[in-house]
Amino acid sequence: MEFKDAGEGKTTVVLPENGEENNEIERSKVGIMRALVERDDPSAKEVDDFMIRRFLRARDLDIEKASTLLLKYLSWKRSFVPNGYISPSEITNQFENNKVCMQGLDKKGRPIVISFGGRHNPSKGSLEDFKRFVIFTLDKICAKMPRGQEKFVAIGDLQGWGYTNSDIRGYLASLSILQDCYPERLGKLFIIHSPYIFMTAWKVICPFIDSITKKKIVFVEKKKLKSTLLQDIDESQLPDIYGGKLPLVPIQDC
Repeated sequence: MEFKDAGEGKTTVVLPENGEENNEIERSKVGIMRALVERDDPSAKEVDDFMIRRFLRARDLDIEKASTLLLKYLSWKRSFVPNGYISPSEITNQFENNKVCMQGLDKKGRPIVISFGGRHNPSKGSLEDFKRFVIFTLDKICAKMPRGQEKFVAIGDLQGWGYTNSDIRGYLASLSILQDCYPERLGKLFIIHSPYIFMTAWKVICPFIDSITKKKIVFVEKKKLKSTLLQDIDESQLPDIYGGKLPLVPIQDC
């Protein structure tokens, strides 16, 4: 990774070579897109090239679509996260039951996040509270990424999930935030311990998942749980509740 002085106190990240055929095309499009979004929103000067590249990749390198998405994100962040971050004091009701934890890295160096669907109670707090919790969680994950890493791996554990945990509005809101505001951050999602009744909710959610994200989702059979996880996660980094070595840490304590 290189950093070059672009003048006026601005630093531009020079994307590293990765051997892909479209690498040069991506770098060129990053430059074009930067000029476009900075023209329409000066605050885009604070955005590094890696973020621009993620938005481009989320829209199949379509500069116009990616620029629209990034400008929408910048506007959204100013209004919904005016301080630039979500304080834990704003969402204390979301920390009950430790429904999201984080621990370890997968074999590609991506942080591992575990979300326990059966611990979520939609009656505790408003939809806006839950959105803030999602943002808080994603920001925590991104802050814990090793240098040079841009993605994370998630395990969606639905053990004990029932209709009282079902939160379609919350699921759709979190999906929108992930896809539109944190594009290309999710590396892979393992859905485990999925009860049959969850498929009712899944049928509602699935049409809103874009094709890129769908390719990253894997439903894991219970009898193949550990062996499937071990394909991507070393046992030394696997959470202890799945037969690994590491104890889980609640997201608010990470």
